Amino acid sequence: MWDKKETGARPAPEPATMTPAHTPEPARPGRTANIGASIQIKGELQGDEDLTIDGRVEGKIELRDHNLTIGANGRIKADLYAKHIVISGEVTGNAFAAERVEIAPSGRLNGNITAPRITIADGAHFKGSVDMERAQAARAAGGKDEVRRIPDVAGEAAKNQPRL
Repeated sequence: MWDKKETGARPAPEPATMTPAHTPEPARPGRTANIGASIQIKGELQGDEDLTIDGRVEGKIELRDHNLTIGANGRIKADLYAKHIVISGEVTGNAFAAERVEIAPSGRLNGNITAPRITIADGAHFKGSVDMERAQAARAAGGKDEVRRIPDVAGEAAKNQPRL
């Protein structure tokens, strides 16, 4: 490459292309942001993309239309709001999901779940209550209310029973 006997002159570096700091890059479909194991955050965390957390977060996490994954090294003390929540680490706080909350075998959740569907794997730890009302979960996660009439099961059962 460069020989020490030369004059030491080096070519000038190319000028860097600067983008304004106030112009965030738009979220691309399928894009996931990561918070590494050595990162600690205190405060409110919001975003418009999927997020994986392996670090420590204390406060509130709000990704209303996106997926949130708490990795095996994640230690969270916050309420979680997302479309789909997967917990493989430790969470102290409530989980509000528009679609589903999943607790993996290594996951620990001390708090309440509000979601239309839940999955708790064998070996997972969960202490709290579960509310699986679809309209309430959708509202909590920022969705629209959905009201459906539930058929009268008792009336249907009476029609189908043979008379003695």
